[in-house]
Amino acid sequence: MPKPIAALAERVRNLGGWRRRAAALSAGIASVLAMAPFFAWPVLWLTLPVLVWLIDGAVAGNHAGGAAVAWYRRPAAVAAEVGWWFGFGYFVTGLFWIGEAFLVEAEIFAALLPFAVTLLPAGLALFYAAAAGMAASMWRPGAPRVLALALALSAAEWLRGHVLTGFPWNVLGYAITHPLALMQSATVLGIYGLTLIAVLIFALPPVLWVDAPEGQAGRRARRAAIAIAVVPLLLMAALGVTRLALAAPEMVAGIKIRIVQPSVPQREKWRPENQEKIFLDHLALSAAGADGTRDQLAGITHVIWPEAAMPFLPLDHPGALAAIGRLLPPGTFLLTGALRAEPAPPGAPRPRRVFNSLLVLGEGGSLVTLYDKIHLVPFGEYLPFQRQLEAIGLQQLTRLRGGFDIGTNPRPLLHVPRLPAAGPLICYEAIFPRAIVQGSERPGLLVNLTNDGWFGNTIGPRQHFHQARVRAVEEGLPLMRVANNGISAAIDGYGRVLARLDLNARGVIDVGLPAALAAPVYARFGDAFFLLLWLLGAAALALRR
Repeated sequence: MPKPIAALAERVRNLGGWRRRAAALSAGIASVLAMAPFFAWPVLWLTLPVLVWLIDGAVAGNHAGGAAVAWYRRPAAVAAEVGWWFGFGYFVTGLFWIGEAFLVEAEIFAALLPFAVTLLPAGLALFYAAAAGMAASMWRPGAPRVLALALALSAAEWLRGHVLTGFPWNVLGYAITHPLALMQSATVLGIYGLTLIAVLIFALPPVLWVDAPEGQAGRRARRAAIAIAVVPLLLMAALGVTRLALAAPEMVAGIKIRIVQPSVPQREKWRPENQEKIFLDHLALSAAGADGTRDQLAGITHVIWPEAAMPFLPLDHPGALAAIGRLLPPGTFLLTGALRAEPAPPGAPRPRRVFNSLLVLGEGGSLVTLYDKIHLVPFGEYLPFQRQLEAIGLQQLTRLRGGFDIGTNPRPLLHVPRLPAAGPLICYEAIFPRAIVQGSERPGLLVNLTNDGWFGNTIGPRQHFHQARVRAVEEGLPLMRVANNGISAAIDGYGRVLARLDLNARGVIDVGLPAALAAPVYARFGDAFFLLLWLLGAAALALRR
Protein backbone atom coordinates (compact mmCIF):
# COMPACT_ATOMS: atom_id res chain seq x y z
CA MET A 1 0.00 0.00 0.00
CA PRO A 2 1.44 3.40 -0.93
CA LYS A 3 2.44 4.83 2.41
CA PRO A 4 1.95 8.58 1.79
CA ILE A 5 -1.74 8.22 0.95
CA ALA A 6 -2.35 5.81 3.82
CA ALA A 7 -0.49 8.08 6.21
CA LEU A 8 -2.58 11.06 5.08
CA ALA A 9 -5.80 9.12 5.58
CA GLU A 10 -4.77 7.98 9.05
CA ARG A 11 -3.73 11.46 10.07
CA VAL A 12 -7.03 12.94 8.86
CA ARG A 13 -9.03 10.28 10.72
CA ASN A 14 -7.24 11.07 13.98
CA LEU A 15 -7.88 14.80 13.84
CA GLY A 16 -10.08 16.24 16.55
CA GLY A 17 -11.36 19.53 17.83
CA TRP A 18 -10.38 22.63 15.90
CA ARG A 19 -7.98 20.67 13.70
CA ARG A 20 -10.84 18.51 12.40
CA ARG A 21 -12.93 21.62 11.73
CA ALA A 22 -10.01 23.34 9.99
CA ALA A 23 -9.42 20.29 7.78
CA ALA A 24 -13.09 20.15 6.78
CA LEU A 25 -13.16 23.90 6.12
CA SER A 26 -9.99 23.70 4.00
CA ALA A 27 -11.33 20.77 1.98
CA GLY A 28 -14.53 22.70 1.28
CA ILE A 29 -12.61 25.81 0.23
CA ALA A 30 -10.39 23.81 -2.14
CA SER A 31 -13.42 22.07 -3.68
CA VAL A 32 -14.54 25.37 -5.26
CA LEU A 33 -11.65 24.95 -7.71
CA ALA A 34 -13.70 22.19 -9.36
CA MET A 35 -16.37 24.73 -10.37
CA ALA A 36 -16.47 27.42 -13.05
CA PRO A 37 -14.37 29.24 -14.09
CA PHE A 38 -11.49 27.02 -12.90
CA PHE A 39 -12.82 23.51 -13.68
CA ALA A 40 -9.87 21.98 -11.81
CA TRP A 41 -12.05 19.00 -10.89
CA PRO A 42 -9.15 16.62 -10.13
CA VAL A 43 -8.93 18.47 -6.80
CA LEU A 44 -12.01 16.48 -5.74
CA TRP A 45 -9.90 13.31 -5.71
CA LEU A 46 -8.32 14.86 -2.62
CA THR A 47 -11.07 16.90 -0.97
CA LEU A 48 -13.95 14.40 -1.05
CA PRO A 49 -11.81 11.54 0.36
CA VAL A 50 -10.73 13.93 3.13
CA LEU A 51 -14.43 14.38 3.94
CA VAL A 52 -14.84 10.58 4.06
CA TRP A 53 -11.83 10.15 6.35
CA LEU A 54 -13.02 12.94 8.65
CA ILE A 55 -16.37 11.17 8.98
CA ASP A 56 -14.43 7.93 9.62
CA GLY A 57 -12.83 9.64 12.58
CA ALA A 58 -16.14 11.02 13.79
CA VAL A 59 -17.73 7.56 13.70
CA ALA A 60 -14.79 5.61 15.12
CA GLY A 61 -14.10 7.97 17.98
CA ASN A 62 -17.57 8.20 19.46
CA HIS A 63 -18.86 4.69 20.14
CA ALA A 64 -17.81 4.40 23.76
CA GLY A 65 -20.45 5.22 26.31
CA GLY A 66 -23.49 4.23 24.27
CA ALA A 67 -26.65 6.12 25.13
CA ALA A 68 -24.92 7.93 27.97
CA VAL A 69 -22.84 9.98 25.52
CA ALA A 70 -24.13 13.52 25.07
CA TRP A 71 -25.96 13.96 21.77
CA TYR A 72 -23.38 16.38 20.39
CA ARG A 73 -20.64 13.76 20.83
CA ARG A 74 -22.46 10.98 19.04
CA PRO A 75 -21.22 9.89 15.60
CA ALA A 76 -24.01 11.46 13.54
CA ALA A 77 -23.71 14.80 15.34
CA VAL A 78 -19.92 14.94 15.05
CA ALA A 79 -20.16 13.96 11.37
CA ALA A 80 -22.79 16.66 10.83
CA GLU A 81 -20.39 19.21 12.29
CA VAL A 82 -17.71 18.00 9.86
CA GLY A 83 -20.19 18.32 6.98
CA TRP A 84 -21.18 21.81 8.07
CA TRP A 85 -17.58 23.06 8.14
CA PHE A 86 -16.92 21.47 4.73
CA GLY A 87 -20.07 23.09 3.34
CA PHE A 88 -19.32 26.46 4.92
CA GLY A 89 -15.86 26.51 3.34
CA TYR A 90 -17.33 25.50 -0.01
CA PHE A 91 -20.10 28.09 -0.03
CA VAL A 92 -18.32 31.02 1.58
CA THR A 93 -15.59 30.74 -1.07
CA GLY A 94 -17.88 29.98 -3.99
CA LEU A 95 -20.35 32.76 -3.13
CA PHE A 96 -18.13 35.56 -1.83
CA TRP A 97 -19.00 37.58 -4.93
CA ILE A 98 -22.49 38.21 -3.52
CA GLY A 99 -20.81 40.80 -1.33
CA GLU A 100 -20.07 42.90 -4.43
CA ALA A 101 -23.78 43.74 -4.70
CA PHE A 102 -23.65 45.38 -1.26
CA LEU A 103 -20.90 47.71 -2.49
CA VAL A 104 -22.89 49.11 -5.41
CA GLU A 105 -24.50 51.51 -2.93
CA ALA A 106 -21.95 51.07 -0.22
CA GLU A 107 -23.17 54.07 1.73
CA ILE A 108 -26.46 52.21 2.33
CA PHE A 109 -25.64 48.49 2.29
CA ALA A 110 -21.93 48.04 3.10
CA ALA A 111 -22.63 47.41 6.78
CA LEU A 112 -24.68 44.34 5.80
CA LEU A 113 -21.91 42.84 3.66
CA PRO A 114 -20.30 40.69 6.41
CA PHE A 115 -23.69 39.17 7.20
CA ALA A 116 -24.51 38.51 3.54
CA VAL A 117 -21.26 36.68 2.79
CA THR A 118 -21.41 34.53 5.93
CA LEU A 119 -25.06 33.89 6.80
CA LEU A 120 -26.08 32.53 3.38
CA PRO A 121 -23.12 30.08 3.27
CA ALA A 122 -23.84 29.12 6.87
CA GLY A 123 -27.43 28.32 5.97
CA LEU A 124 -26.55 26.38 2.83
CA ALA A 125 -23.94 24.41 4.79
CA LEU A 126 -26.78 22.96 6.88
CA PHE A 127 -27.67 20.79 3.88
CA TYR A 128 -24.16 19.33 3.87
CA ALA A 129 -24.34 18.90 7.65
CA ALA A 130 -27.55 16.92 7.27
CA ALA A 131 -25.97 14.83 4.50
CA ALA A 132 -22.88 13.98 6.55
CA GLY A 133 -24.95 13.17 9.63
CA MET A 134 -27.27 10.92 7.64
CA ALA A 135 -24.35 9.19 5.95
CA ALA A 136 -22.70 8.57 9.34
CA SER A 137 -25.84 6.81 10.56
CA MET A 138 -25.39 4.32 7.68
CA TRP A 139 -21.58 4.15 7.93
CA ARG A 140 -20.04 0.74 7.27
CA PRO A 141 -16.44 -0.25 6.44
CA GLY A 142 -15.30 -0.22 2.82
CA ALA A 143 -17.09 1.10 -0.24
CA PRO A 144 -20.60 1.20 1.34
CA ARG A 145 -19.69 4.25 3.39
CA VAL A 146 -18.79 6.18 0.22
CA LEU A 147 -22.05 5.10 -1.37
CA ALA A 148 -23.88 6.33 1.74
CA LEU A 149 -22.17 9.71 1.42
CA ALA A 150 -22.94 9.92 -2.32
CA LEU A 151 -26.62 9.18 -1.70
CA ALA A 152 -26.84 11.65 1.16
CA LEU A 153 -25.00 14.47 -0.63
CA SER A 154 -26.95 14.11 -3.88
CA ALA A 155 -30.24 14.11 -1.94
CA ALA A 156 -29.08 17.19 0.00
CA GLU A 157 -28.21 18.97 -3.25
CA TRP A 158 -31.68 18.20 -4.65
CA LEU A 159 -33.26 19.56 -1.47
CA ARG A 160 -31.04 22.65 -1.64
CA GLY A 161 -32.48 23.33 -5.07
CA HIS A 162 -36.08 23.14 -3.84
CA VAL A 163 -36.45 24.05 -0.14
CA LEU A 164 -37.52 27.66 0.61
CA THR A 165 -37.64 28.53 -3.13
CA GLY A 166 -34.26 26.80 -3.62
CA PHE A 167 -30.75 27.94 -4.46
CA PRO A 168 -28.98 25.22 -6.51
CA TRP A 169 -25.80 27.25 -7.13
CA ASN A 170 -22.59 25.26 -7.69
CA VAL A 171 -24.25 21.88 -7.27
CA LEU A 172 -21.40 19.38 -7.04
CA GLY A 173 -22.38 17.73 -10.33
CA TYR A 174 -21.17 20.81 -12.25
CA ALA A 175 -17.64 19.52 -11.66
CA ILE A 176 -18.14 17.00 -14.47
CA THR A 177 -19.82 19.32 -16.98
CA HIS A 178 -16.52 20.55 -18.39
CA PRO A 179 -15.21 20.10 -21.03
CA LEU A 180 -18.19 20.16 -23.37
CA ALA A 181 -18.04 16.43 -24.10
CA LEU A 182 -18.66 15.65 -20.42
CA MET A 183 -21.54 18.13 -20.34
CA GLN A 184 -23.50 15.94 -22.75
CA SER A 185 -24.24 13.47 -19.93
CA ALA A 186 -26.60 16.08 -18.49
CA THR A 187 -29.03 15.16 -21.28
CA VAL A 188 -29.78 11.95 -19.38
CA LEU A 189 -28.79 12.41 -15.75
CA GLY A 190 -29.34 16.11 -15.15
CA ILE A 191 -27.22 17.97 -12.65
CA TYR A 192 -28.41 15.99 -9.62
CA GLY A 193 -27.70 12.64 -11.25
CA LEU A 194 -24.25 13.93 -12.16
CA THR A 195 -23.76 14.86 -8.49
CA LEU A 196 -24.34 11.26 -7.39
CA ILE A 197 -21.91 10.01 -10.03
CA ALA A 198 -19.32 12.69 -9.23
CA VAL A 199 -19.15 11.85 -5.52
CA LEU A 200 -18.56 8.18 -6.35
CA ILE A 201 -15.97 8.93 -9.04
CA PHE A 202 -13.94 11.27 -6.84
CA ALA A 203 -14.38 9.87 -3.33
CA LEU A 204 -14.36 6.12 -3.89
CA PRO A 205 -11.01 5.50 -5.66
CA PRO A 206 -8.70 7.04 -3.01
CA VAL A 207 -10.72 5.42 -0.22
CA LEU A 208 -10.51 1.98 -1.87
CA TRP A 209 -6.80 2.53 -2.50
CA VAL A 210 -6.12 3.23 1.16
CA ASP A 211 -8.40 0.41 2.37
CA ALA A 212 -6.77 -2.19 0.09
CA PRO A 213 -5.12 -5.08 1.98
CA GLU A 214 -1.64 -6.36 1.31
CA GLY A 215 -0.93 -8.95 -1.37
CA GLN A 216 -2.82 -9.99 -4.47
CA ALA A 217 -6.20 -8.88 -3.13
CA GLY A 218 -4.78 -5.43 -2.49
CA ARG A 219 -3.43 -5.14 -6.02
CA ARG A 220 -6.83 -6.08 -7.41
CA ALA A 221 -8.49 -3.47 -5.17
CA ARG A 222 -6.10 -0.77 -6.32
CA ARG A 223 -6.69 -1.65 -9.96
CA ALA A 224 -10.43 -1.38 -9.29
CA ALA A 225 -9.84 2.02 -7.68
CA ILE A 226 -8.04 3.28 -10.77
CA ALA A 227 -10.80 1.91 -12.99
CA ILE A 228 -13.50 3.69 -10.97
CA ALA A 229 -11.59 6.95 -11.25
CA VAL A 230 -10.91 6.72 -14.98
CA VAL A 231 -13.42 4.48 -16.80
CA PRO A 232 -16.66 6.42 -16.08
CA LEU A 233 -15.08 9.72 -17.13
CA LEU A 234 -13.62 8.16 -20.28
CA LEU A 235 -16.98 6.59 -21.11
CA MET A 236 -18.83 9.88 -20.56
CA ALA A 237 -16.26 11.72 -22.65
CA ALA A 238 -16.42 9.17 -25.47
CA LEU A 239 -20.21 9.30 -25.60
CA GLY A 240 -20.09 13.10 -25.51
CA VAL A 241 -17.52 13.33 -28.29
CA THR A 242 -19.62 10.96 -30.41
CA ARG A 243 -22.78 12.99 -29.79
CA LEU A 244 -21.04 16.22 -30.76
CA ALA A 245 -19.46 14.63 -33.84
CA LEU A 246 -22.88 13.51 -35.07
CA ALA A 247 -24.48 16.89 -34.39
CA ALA A 248 -25.94 18.51 -37.47
CA PRO A 249 -25.66 22.33 -37.28
CA GLU A 250 -29.22 23.17 -38.36
CA MET A 251 -30.46 26.75 -38.25
CA VAL A 252 -33.99 28.13 -38.30
CA ALA A 253 -34.52 29.84 -41.65
CA GLY A 254 -35.29 33.53 -41.87
CA ILE A 255 -34.21 34.57 -38.37
CA LYS A 256 -31.30 36.82 -37.47
CA ILE A 257 -30.94 38.05 -33.90
CA ARG A 258 -28.97 41.01 -32.59
CA ILE A 259 -27.85 40.66 -28.94
CA VAL A 260 -27.00 43.96 -27.23
CA GLN A 261 -24.68 44.19 -24.20
CA PRO A 262 -24.37 47.86 -23.10
CA SER A 263 -22.20 47.19 -20.02
CA VAL A 264 -23.68 50.02 -17.95
CA PRO A 265 -21.97 50.26 -14.53
CA GLN A 266 -24.49 49.20 -11.91
CA ARG A 267 -23.83 52.24 -9.73
CA GLU A 268 -24.73 54.53 -12.66
CA LYS A 269 -27.73 52.63 -13.97
CA TRP A 270 -30.52 53.87 -11.71
CA ARG A 271 -29.50 57.49 -11.21
CA PRO A 272 -32.32 59.67 -12.60
CA GLU A 273 -29.92 61.95 -14.46
CA ASN A 274 -28.64 58.95 -16.47
CA GLN A 275 -32.00 57.63 -17.70
CA GLU A 276 -32.05 59.32 -21.09
CA LYS A 277 -28.37 58.68 -21.78
CA ILE A 278 -28.69 54.95 -21.06
CA PHE A 279 -31.81 54.63 -23.19
CA LEU A 280 -30.23 56.44 -26.14
CA ASP A 281 -27.15 54.26 -25.77
CA HIS A 282 -29.28 51.13 -26.17
CA LEU A 283 -30.83 52.60 -29.30
CA ALA A 284 -27.44 53.54 -30.78
CA LEU A 285 -25.89 50.15 -30.07
CA SER A 286 -28.88 48.39 -31.61
CA ALA A 287 -28.66 50.39 -34.82
CA ALA A 288 -25.10 49.25 -35.62
CA GLY A 289 -23.48 45.90 -36.32
CA ALA A 290 -20.62 44.26 -34.46
CA ASP A 291 -18.09 46.28 -36.51
CA GLY A 292 -19.77 49.55 -35.55
CA THR A 293 -21.27 50.19 -38.98
CA ARG A 294 -24.76 51.69 -38.71
CA ASP A 295 -27.05 49.39 -40.63
CA GLN A 296 -30.36 50.45 -39.05
CA LEU A 297 -31.11 46.79 -38.30
CA ALA A 298 -31.14 45.78 -41.96
CA GLY A 299 -31.72 42.02 -42.12
CA ILE A 300 -32.26 41.74 -38.33
CA THR A 301 -35.54 40.11 -37.31
CA HIS A 302 -35.19 40.36 -33.53
CA VAL A 303 -33.20 42.56 -31.16
CA ILE A 304 -32.67 41.48 -27.55
CA TRP A 305 -31.82 43.86 -24.71
CA PRO A 306 -30.84 42.70 -21.19
CA GLU A 307 -32.73 42.56 -17.91
CA ALA A 308 -34.25 45.90 -16.85
CA ALA A 309 -32.53 47.53 -19.82
CA MET A 310 -34.32 50.85 -19.45
CA PRO A 311 -33.92 52.51 -16.02
CA PHE A 312 -37.56 53.63 -15.98
CA LEU A 313 -41.01 52.16 -16.64
CA PRO A 314 -41.08 52.14 -20.46
CA LEU A 315 -44.79 51.34 -20.76
CA ASP A 316 -45.44 54.57 -18.86
CA HIS A 317 -43.30 56.61 -21.29
CA PRO A 318 -44.94 56.96 -24.73
CA GLY A 319 -41.93 58.91 -26.00
CA ALA A 320 -39.61 55.98 -25.28
CA LEU A 321 -41.98 53.54 -27.02
CA ALA A 322 -42.17 55.86 -30.04
CA ALA A 323 -38.35 56.00 -30.22
CA ILE A 324 -38.23 52.21 -30.18
CA GLY A 325 -40.84 52.17 -32.93
CA ARG A 326 -38.65 54.43 -35.06
CA LEU A 327 -35.67 52.11 -34.46
CA LEU A 328 -37.44 48.92 -35.53
CA PRO A 329 -37.93 48.31 -39.25
CA PRO A 330 -41.21 46.68 -40.31
CA GLY A 331 -41.26 43.04 -39.22
CA THR A 332 -38.51 43.48 -36.60
CA PHE A 333 -39.23 42.97 -32.90
CA LEU A 334 -37.49 43.98 -29.67
CA LEU A 335 -37.31 41.64 -26.68
CA THR A 336 -36.25 43.67 -23.68
CA GLY A 337 -36.05 43.40 -19.95
CA ALA A 338 -38.05 46.14 -18.25
CA LEU A 339 -39.80 47.08 -15.06
CA ARG A 340 -43.53 47.53 -15.38
CA ALA A 341 -46.31 48.54 -13.02
CA GLU A 342 -50.04 47.99 -12.94
CA PRO A 343 -52.80 49.05 -10.51
CA ALA A 344 -53.10 46.78 -7.50
CA PRO A 345 -56.43 45.10 -6.70
CA PRO A 346 -58.69 46.76 -4.09
CA GLY A 347 -57.48 46.27 -0.54
CA ALA A 348 -53.84 45.72 -1.51
CA PRO A 349 -51.24 47.31 0.82
CA ARG A 350 -49.90 49.56 -1.94
CA PRO A 351 -51.48 51.21 -5.00
CA ARG A 352 -49.36 49.55 -7.71
CA ARG A 353 -47.86 46.14 -8.34
CA VAL A 354 -44.39 46.19 -9.89
CA PHE A 355 -42.91 43.37 -11.99
CA ASN A 356 -39.51 42.47 -13.38
CA SER A 357 -40.61 41.71 -16.92
CA LEU A 358 -39.62 40.75 -20.43
CA LEU A 359 -41.51 42.88 -22.96
CA VAL A 360 -41.86 42.18 -26.67
CA LEU A 361 -42.31 45.40 -28.65
CA GLY A 362 -43.16 45.65 -32.31
CA GLU A 363 -44.33 48.17 -34.89
CA GLY A 364 -44.50 51.69 -33.50
CA GLY A 365 -43.23 50.45 -30.14
CA SER A 366 -46.51 48.65 -29.48
CA LEU A 367 -46.61 45.89 -26.84
CA VAL A 368 -46.95 42.46 -28.46
CA THR A 369 -46.67 40.19 -25.40
CA LEU A 370 -44.86 40.03 -22.08
CA TYR A 371 -43.61 37.77 -19.29
CA ASP A 372 -43.37 38.65 -15.60
CA LYS A 373 -40.64 36.98 -13.56
CA ILE A 374 -41.92 34.25 -11.23
CA HIS A 375 -38.79 33.23 -9.28
CA LEU A 376 -37.64 36.34 -7.45
CA VAL A 377 -34.29 36.78 -5.70
CA PRO A 378 -34.63 36.91 -1.89
CA PHE A 379 -33.14 40.11 -0.42
CA GLY A 380 -32.52 41.35 -3.96
CA GLU A 381 -36.07 41.70 -5.30
CA TYR A 382 -38.07 41.08 -2.16
CA LEU A 383 -37.68 40.56 1.58
CA PRO A 384 -39.12 37.62 3.45
CA PHE A 385 -41.72 39.15 5.81
CA GLN A 386 -41.57 42.26 3.64
CA ARG A 387 -43.80 44.60 5.65
CA GLN A 388 -42.34 43.65 9.03
CA LEU A 389 -38.72 44.07 7.92
CA GLU A 390 -39.47 47.33 6.11
CA ALA A 391 -41.07 48.59 9.30
CA ILE A 392 -37.72 48.32 11.10
CA GLY A 393 -35.85 50.06 8.29
CA LEU A 394 -34.56 47.16 6.18
CA GLN A 395 -34.87 47.10 2.40
CA GLN A 396 -33.83 44.82 -0.44
CA LEU A 397 -30.97 45.76 -2.75
CA THR A 398 -33.28 47.12 -5.43
CA ARG A 399 -34.80 49.47 -2.83
CA LEU A 400 -38.32 49.10 -4.26
CA ARG A 401 -40.78 49.75 -1.47
CA GLY A 402 -42.91 46.63 -1.04
CA GLY A 403 -40.70 44.52 -3.30
CA PHE A 404 -41.51 43.05 -6.70
CA ASP A 405 -44.60 41.00 -7.44
CA ILE A 406 -44.65 37.51 -8.94
CA GLY A 407 -46.04 36.89 -12.40
CA THR A 408 -48.26 34.10 -13.69
CA ASN A 409 -47.22 30.67 -12.45
CA PRO A 410 -46.48 28.20 -14.06
CA ARG A 411 -44.24 30.08 -16.45
CA PRO A 412 -45.99 30.75 -19.77
CA LEU A 413 -44.20 30.66 -23.10
CA LEU A 414 -43.76 33.76 -25.21
CA HIS A 415 -45.27 33.66 -28.68
CA VAL A 416 -43.25 36.20 -30.64
CA PRO A 417 -43.91 36.75 -34.35
CA ARG A 418 -41.32 35.03 -36.58
CA LEU A 419 -39.82 33.11 -33.61
CA PRO A 420 -40.59 29.63 -32.30
CA ALA A 421 -42.32 29.61 -28.92
CA ALA A 422 -39.77 31.00 -26.46
CA GLY A 423 -39.10 30.05 -22.85
CA PRO A 424 -38.38 33.31 -20.98
CA LEU A 425 -35.88 33.27 -18.09
CA ILE A 426 -34.92 36.38 -16.16
CA CYS A 427 -31.66 36.41 -14.21
CA TYR A 428 -31.13 33.39 -11.97
CA GLU A 429 -34.30 31.63 -13.16
CA ALA A 430 -31.86 29.87 -15.51
CA ILE A 431 -30.12 27.97 -12.68
CA PHE A 432 -33.11 25.83 -11.70
CA PRO A 433 -33.09 22.42 -13.44
CA ARG A 434 -36.42 21.04 -14.53
CA ALA A 435 -38.12 24.37 -13.80
CA ILE A 436 -37.07 25.80 -17.17
CA VAL A 437 -40.10 24.47 -19.05
CA GLN A 438 -43.22 24.29 -16.89
CA GLY A 439 -46.11 23.74 -19.27
CA SER A 440 -47.04 20.97 -21.66
CA GLU A 441 -45.84 22.91 -24.71
CA ARG A 442 -42.15 22.58 -25.52
CA PRO A 443 -40.44 25.83 -26.55
CA GLY A 444 -38.17 26.21 -29.55
CA LEU A 445 -35.62 28.37 -27.73
CA LEU A 446 -34.74 29.85 -24.34
CA VAL A 447 -34.23 33.58 -23.80
CA ASN A 448 -32.29 34.47 -20.64
CA LEU A 449 -32.03 38.16 -19.74
CA THR A 450 -29.76 39.06 -16.84
CA ASN A 451 -27.66 41.76 -15.26
CA ASP A 452 -24.52 40.40 -13.60
CA GLY A 453 -23.14 43.91 -13.29
CA TRP A 454 -24.10 43.70 -9.61
CA PHE A 455 -21.24 41.27 -8.98
CA GLY A 456 -18.23 42.92 -10.57
CA ASN A 457 -15.32 41.13 -12.20
CA THR A 458 -15.60 38.02 -10.03
CA ILE A 459 -16.27 34.32 -10.48
CA GLY A 460 -20.02 34.89 -9.94
CA PRO A 461 -20.97 35.98 -13.49
CA ARG A 462 -18.83 33.19 -14.93
CA GLN A 463 -20.52 30.57 -12.75
CA HIS A 464 -23.90 31.99 -13.75
CA PHE A 465 -23.08 31.69 -17.45
CA HIS A 466 -21.91 28.09 -17.13
CA GLN A 467 -25.01 26.99 -15.26
CA ALA A 468 -27.28 28.57 -17.87
CA ARG A 469 -25.30 26.76 -20.55
CA VAL A 470 -25.94 23.41 -18.84
CA ARG A 471 -29.70 24.16 -18.91
CA ALA A 472 -29.49 24.43 -22.72
CA VAL A 473 -27.94 20.96 -22.88
CA GLU A 474 -30.43 19.41 -20.44
CA GLU A 475 -33.34 20.74 -22.48
CA GLY A 476 -31.78 20.39 -25.95
CA LEU A 477 -32.76 23.98 -26.70
CA PRO A 478 -30.84 26.96 -28.09
CA LEU A 479 -30.25 29.69 -25.55
CA MET A 480 -29.98 33.41 -26.24
CA ARG A 481 -28.36 34.87 -23.13
CA VAL A 482 -28.24 38.66 -22.90
CA ALA A 483 -26.56 40.53 -20.04
CA ASN A 484 -26.27 44.21 -19.26
CA ASN A 485 -22.83 43.24 -18.05
CA GLY A 486 -21.79 39.63 -17.67
CA ILE A 487 -21.43 37.10 -20.46
CA SER A 488 -23.86 37.38 -23.36
CA ALA A 489 -23.90 34.50 -25.81
CA ALA A 490 -25.78 32.46 -28.35
CA ILE A 491 -25.65 28.76 -27.41
CA ASP A 492 -27.09 25.79 -29.27
CA GLY A 493 -28.80 22.74 -27.77
CA TYR A 494 -25.47 20.92 -27.48
CA GLY A 495 -24.02 23.69 -25.32
CA ARG A 496 -21.78 25.00 -28.11
CA VAL A 497 -21.15 28.74 -27.91
CA LEU A 498 -21.78 30.21 -31.35
CA ALA A 499 -20.88 33.79 -30.38
CA ARG A 500 -20.27 35.65 -27.13
CA LEU A 501 -19.47 38.94 -25.48
CA ASP A 502 -17.32 38.54 -22.39
CA LEU A 503 -17.56 40.19 -19.00
CA ASN A 504 -17.12 43.98 -19.20
CA ALA A 505 -17.35 43.93 -23.01
CA ARG A 506 -19.62 46.44 -24.71
CA GLY A 507 -21.17 45.79 -28.10
CA VAL A 508 -23.46 43.55 -30.11
CA ILE A 509 -23.38 40.15 -31.75
CA ASP A 510 -25.51 39.08 -34.71
CA VAL A 511 -26.44 35.40 -34.88
CA GLY A 512 -28.86 33.06 -36.49
CA LEU A 513 -31.11 30.80 -34.42
CA PRO A 514 -30.02 27.16 -34.03
CA ALA A 515 -32.84 24.66 -34.37
CA ALA A 516 -34.15 22.96 -31.24
CA LEU A 517 -33.11 19.34 -30.82
CA ALA A 518 -35.43 16.44 -30.23
CA ALA A 519 -36.25 16.46 -26.52
CA PRO A 520 -33.42 14.68 -24.66
CA VAL A 521 -34.12 12.13 -21.94
CA TYR A 522 -33.82 14.73 -19.19
CA ALA A 523 -36.22 17.11 -20.94
CA ARG A 524 -38.81 14.32 -21.14
CA PHE A 525 -38.40 12.61 -17.78
CA GLY A 526 -36.67 15.15 -15.56
CA ASP A 527 -34.96 13.69 -12.51
CA ALA A 528 -36.44 10.23 -13.01
CA PHE A 529 -33.05 8.71 -13.89
CA PHE A 530 -31.47 10.38 -10.88
CA LEU A 531 -34.23 8.93 -8.70
CA LEU A 532 -33.73 5.50 -10.26
CA LEU A 533 -29.98 5.60 -9.63
CA TRP A 534 -30.58 6.85 -6.09
CA LEU A 535 -33.04 4.05 -5.32
CA LEU A 536 -30.69 1.42 -6.77
CA GLY A 537 -27.88 2.77 -4.62
CA ALA A 538 -30.09 2.80 -1.54
CA ALA A 539 -31.18 -0.78 -2.24
CA ALA A 540 -27.56 -1.90 -2.65
CA LEU A 541 -26.66 -0.21 0.63
CA ALA A 542 -29.58 -1.82 2.43
CA LEU A 543 -28.68 -5.26 1.10
CA ARG A 544 -25.06 -4.80 2.14
CA ARG A 545 -26.15 -3.87 5.67
